Amino acid sequence: MFLARVEGSVVATKKDASLSGRKLLLLRPQLVDEKDPTRFRPGVNTIVAVDGLGAGVGELVMFCQGSSARLAPNLKDAPVDAVFIGIVDTVDVLGKQVYSAKA
Repeated sequence: MFLARVEGSVVATKKDASLSGRKLLLLRPQLVDEKDPTRFRPGVNTIVAVDGLGAGVGELVMFCQGSSARLAPNLKDAPVDAVFIGIVDTVDVLGKQVYSAKA
């Protein structure tokens, strides 16, 4: 599992039939900063993931990749490599809250 911030959405009118009706969002992984472990730093890559939870731009989400993504409901036969598995409420690192959805 990984943490990422939702950066935007992806619209593809022509796609694999098993992805029809599925919401696709653009994610930027969030990494614990080595210099200050009480902060996140954005990763350099972006990932397109299937959202079955209703996340929105700016939210912090948990996602999984690879064969684990196919274990999500109704995705066994879909060609997906990343899927949302949670919308994050809070994150604590070293006893300090570094993220809160309510902030």
